[in-house]
Amino acid sequence: MQRRNQSHPQRPSQPQQRPNSSNSFQQNQKPDRLDALINSATGIGQNKPATLNTSRYTASRQNLRIIPMGGVEEVGENMTVLEYGDDLIIIDMGLAFPDDTMPGIDYIIPDTKWLEENKRRIRGVIITHGHLDHIGAVPYILPKIGDPPVYTLPLTAAFIKKRLEEFGLLGRSKINVMTKDDVLALGSFKLRFFRLNHSIPDSIGLCITTPVGQIVYATDWKFDHTPADGKPTEFDKIAKFGAEGVMLLMSDSTNAEKPGYCASERELGITIDRTFSDIKGRIIFANFSTSISRIQQVFDAAAKFNRKVIVTGRSMVNNIEIALSLGYLKIQPKIIIKSEAAKKFPDNQIVILTTGAQGEDAAGLARIARGDHKTVKLKKGDTTIVSASPIPGNERAIAAMLSNLTRMGSHVIYNKTLDIHTSGHAHQEELKLMMALVKPKYFMPIHGEHHMIVAHAELAKNMGIPEDRIFTLDNGQILEITSAKEAKIVVDPKVVSGYVFIDGLGIGDVGEVVIRDRQVMAQDGMFVIIMTLDRRSGKLISQPDIISRGFIYMKGNDDLIREVKHEVRKLVESKGKEKLEPNYAYLRNIVRDEIGEYLYQKTERRPMVLPVVIEI
Repeated sequence: MQRRNQSHPQRPSQPQQRPNSSNSFQQNQKPDRLDALINSATGIGQNKPATLNTSRYTASRQNLRIIPMGGVEEVGENMTVLEYGDDLIIIDMGLAFPDDTMPGIDYIIPDTKWLEENKRRIRGVIITHGHLDHIGAVPYILPKIGDPPVYTLPLTAAFIKKRLEEFGLLGRSKINVMTKDDVLALGSFKLRFFRLNHSIPDSIGLCITTPVGQIVYATDWKFDHTPADGKPTEFDKIAKFGAEGVMLLMSDSTNAEKPGYCASERELGITIDRTFSDIKGRIIFANFSTSISRIQQVFDAAAKFNRKVIVTGRSMVNNIEIALSLGYLKIQPKIIIKSEAAKKFPDNQIVILTTGAQGEDAAGLARIARGDHKTVKLKKGDTTIVSASPIPGNERAIAAMLSNLTRMGSHVIYNKTLDIHTSGHAHQEELKLMMALVKPKYFMPIHGEHHMIVAHAELAKNMGIPEDRIFTLDNGQILEITSAKEAKIVVDPKVVSGYVFIDGLGIGDVGEVVIRDRQVMAQDGMFVIIMTLDRRSGKLISQPDIISRGFIYMKGNDDLIREVKHEVRKLVESKGKEKLEPNYAYLRNIVRDEIGEYLYQKTERRPMVLPVVIEI
């Protein structure tokens, strides 16, 4: 996977000014800190090759182009561009989590080079809901594409504002707060919204009217007749759009391989209640900080069984504050307590709500499992509940964390031992029902790894959509719909696509070479050879020094170290004679290659060999 280098976004001296909107979330509106709410009433507040650079490419005025920039080859990193004439709109700006082949990487975001080159044509960004795989890349991408206006619903808007504030970017882009019944006109596009059920409130699908027909865009959804917030999917709107005629349906593929229906949030609430009633000690409940519906169920169960709740994890605290201030969470007065106050209550009256259900190294649950959390220490009799399904690539980290929890004496409940989690993504019968309601001419599965996309395409074929009207795209490919209502994949050119790595404060400064070096060091370690040479003659003044890290134990391999030093001396003496003047770059390359091969012959391992030359 080829990732493109990018520079860190710089904030201009003056925020970009945009027209005010009467229904926009106010910039100065901030939820109260959680501490101030504790005693109050319920009003608490390896890299993919980059594709062809197509800066020369311009859209036909007669054709609509749909360009997935991320989210059709992986779970996460969701971002889709619609282009007609001189108008572009963007749907979602998500991040993805790294897998085991990307050591040291924090997050992955889409490559936006093509968008940067065409930023003057961007009319707006529409965000479907507040999960990180749909909003996580906003602070990295918005400044690079001219800070276009963002349109979304209230809870999502508040999450985006909080994220921009953390990056020092609040105020650059106008965050316009919509309702699900608004109609939005952006250039050649008219957008209507419909409520979808997911694990977070304010999830919406889009009906996009374009000059070539209507598109229904539905990502991260399920049909839940008894959702936690009591607001089911707007089937009437979906059926209405279908009756009007839909050119293309784009739909979530995450659970396209799972038969039947996704379990309702109400069923999960019953399971959580039953589990809380059976547990006699403390409960540590790990969950996504944006799964507001699940968080509500935890607070409801805690109140029902007379437990106090300790909230830990920065993102969990922030998101609960936001959801409380906007009325998306309703909790009993004084149910939240500080960690220090927990000593006043018996263990069977405590719930610790934390982040880290995906095994993230810096999240609350991982720190608890390692024993280095500042305020929460595990003890025998604790029960840890992990309410989440593993995101592909996180399985090993989750397994290691669960083992640490059990070693420290905690009983662990997770999805393989008890059905303590329900997905927010539709299963096969719901996916088929969506197709039946929408009745699209063309179908494009989105949001998922390739095998999920293909499984969804097979479902569509079984539903009677002709195979030549079903399109499975890669990131950067273009689906073009002409004014004659004909659709095809544009094979060449593609827009620039690929992954950009986020490593600490670095954005895109870690590329293929760095990742490969990290992989080599993680697998076979490194072997440093320090050669002290005479400046004039280029001869060794003393024996080479050897440093090994992660390759061999120096004290137990005296013979190998002695042999390597002898080989280095021979190389310096023989190769040095080939040059009239000392050429240290040449010498370092020869030593690296020859000693690397020598070490492989002796050990069948390939450490990273780092020759160092010191002149005297």
